[in-house]
Amino acid sequence: MKASKTSIGRSVDQPNPDIRFYLFHGPDEAQSRALAERLLEALGAAKFVVAAGAIKSDPAALTDEAGAMSLFGGKRAIWIEPATKDIEEGVAALLEGPPPESPVIAVAASLGKSSALVKLAEGSPVGLGYISYAPEGQDALRMVIDIGRRLGLKISPPVAARVADGSGNDQALVLRELEKLALYLDASAQSPRELDHEAIDAVGAGSAEGDFLHLADLALSGSVADLAAELSALSPAGSEAIPVIRSLQRRLLMLAPMRARVECGETPDAVMTSMGRSLFWKDKALVGKLLRQWPATKLATVSERAASLERAILFGPAPDREALGEELLAIARAARPR
Repeated sequence: MKASKTSIGRSVDQPNPDIRFYLFHGPDEAQSRALAERLLEALGAAKFVVAAGAIKSDPAALTDEAGAMSLFGGKRAIWIEPATKDIEEGVAALLEGPPPESPVIAVAASLGKSSALVKLAEGSPVGLGYISYAPEGQDALRMVIDIGRRLGLKISPPVAARVADGSGNDQALVLRELEKLALYLDASAQSPRELDHEAIDAVGAGSAEGDFLHLADLALSGSVADLAAELSALSPAGSEAIPVIRSLQRRLLMLAPMRARVECGETPDAVMTSMGRSLFWKDKALVGKLLRQWPATKLATVSERAASLERAILFGPAPDREALGEELLAIARAARPR
């Protein structure tokens, strides 16, 4: 079946136990991934990742994995990202076979209307497909308010508009920003807090001063000497630390799904071409270099370290400038060929 914009929230928050295959696709990959994660949480299941390439070489493997009992007794969901036409035969077998133990969740980039994968998800009573478009206007405000509500944040429309604008209506960035604000305000679903402009001024993103992304890119590209020179020009107090870290996180959020597609067999050039206008033309040479330099596992490690550094700077006694410099230089050294 095909989910609509009005029904998708209920579909992922109150999942139908009969649905065995979920397909989230479309130009807004961040929204697709966020919906898939939301579904995973509602299912109370652990993520079990299966590569699309493995299903291509053995289509029956998907049905086998979905039908297998969990070794530890808990629920699990089969996760495929990025989902491509390589899994079509496996999905067809899954939909036609007996009810599995675990549902399959697939996250894909834009798929055409003629895609067999889309037709399988939307045409089956035990499948569900949803296409994600970047939210705009009132939809963007509702997206921010809904995410905030789940985190225990009460957000007025003017504040929601500021968060949406500052994150470029990117659902993944909005989620990260609101998670940090919820932590700052000690908000939770059990103890909601009002999010106001003062809190955003204290810890929110949005500073336009300085080329913060440039520092992040120097680190990821392994330019140790240039990075060291740029770091020496930062203010002694290190007030730029948080904007620099968030610029690094935004670059990582862009690179991670692209690199996953490369590791599934696509070329970096093909992946960048598929991004269309969402990839700034001046960034293409650098992004191509980073896609070749950084495997997915190392991108995930850098992302985790960046999040830990941000928490340490926001809530710990570490000097901002020194902590930022040490981490960026460590990233730059890791990026250099050995």
